[in-house]
Amino acid sequence: MATQTALSRQKQVVASADGFNWGAALTIVSGILMLVALYMALVWAPHALNLTSPAERYAQRIFYFHVPSAWIGFLAFIVAAVASALYLITRQQKWDMWGLASVEIGLAFFTMVMISGPIWAKPTWNVWWTWDPRLTISAISWLLYIGYLMIRGAIDNPERQARFAAVYALIAAMSVPLNFMAIRWWRTIHPAVVAPGQNTEDFGMSDNILNTLFFCLFAFTVFYVMLMYHRIKLEDLKRRVDALKQQILYQ
Repeated sequence: MATQTALSRQKQVVASADGFNWGAALTIVSGILMLVALYMALVWAPHALNLTSPAERYAQRIFYFHVPSAWIGFLAFIVAAVASALYLITRQQKWDMWGLASVEIGLAFFTMVMISGPIWAKPTWNVWWTWDPRLTISAISWLLYIGYLMIRGAIDNPERQARFAAVYALIAAMSVPLNFMAIRWWRTIHPAVVAPGQNTEDFGMSDNILNTLFFCLFAFTVFYVMLMYHRIKLEDLKRRVDALKQQILYQ
């Protein structure tokens, strides 16, 4: 039985190999877009006119990577929440794989946010960190998704692991809208890039700066899709190998 299953899966792999290789295409396109985004952010985009010191002008370039990283962090956690809800409804393992992959990728991007933010803040605010509402909620969100991975590592039973992680992801995802609205509900020194609220001022971006930001957002989104594709494929392969091991050991 295990041999037949392995052979059928091998045929599926061979059949898919004869078709279009989405993984390679996404990787190539994503690589090109990220190189263009890097050029636009570091060379093509002009300096912000309201910044005078060289340290502030150079630190402002982090903005083109900090904001897209935050966007992908939010997007990944929302995708994980949707996948978790679908898993709880259908109990299909593919949605558990989607949730796990999205949280891992989102956590990587959000870690970039937590690192790049203080690097930008030091020359701008003259502090590495301040307990601003947006920064505080971001730190909590970051810890919440570390907790997601810790929960999965603490439970051995795959079904219970997926169920507990799905419920946790749905609860933790509530931090995303709270994080986005923090600079609109409370007085904060963190600038609002999109739709400033009454407690914030317009970021004042020129057309070239705005175009560079939008392109970086697009490039990072394609990068996220590419990473999701490869991570889900890797997780699927891992679970197939684990299933084969169980069949061989206990047949």
